[in-house]
Amino acid sequence: MYPGDAMFNAVPIFVMIMFIVVIGLIIFNMGKGISQLKKNEDSPKLSVPALVKIKRTHVSRHTHHQTDPHHHNHVTSSTSYYVTFEFESGDRSEFKVSGGEYGQLAEGDMGKLTFQGTRYLGFERLRG
Repeated sequence: MYPGDAMFNAVPIFVMIMFIVVIGLIIFNMGKGISQLKKNEDSPKLSVPALVKIKRTHVSRHTHHQTDPHHHNHVTSSTSYYVTFEFESGDRSEFKVSGGEYGQLAEGDMGKLTFQGTRYLGFERLRG
């Protein structure tokens, strides 16, 4: 038996362990998402006075590598939009919103925030 044989025999075991870990993480994240969805559905819909405190975006970039050297790599990106609202108590909550909603809101806007759990449902600006 050569010293390299042990390494060669360990590779399939390592690959199987990595496969199980990846599948486990996928199942865990799906369970977490379903749990959050159920929690939101069980939460009451609330409409409360709030202030638009902070707006932020998060851009994710993904590079798709081409195997053909004559083609360039393809880069895609996606943007997520977040708004932090401050309540009269001073507490704050951040919600993921659509790009359209994000564009309609300005920091400092006062109004009525409607949400259910962690789900943003809308914001009605107070007319001044």
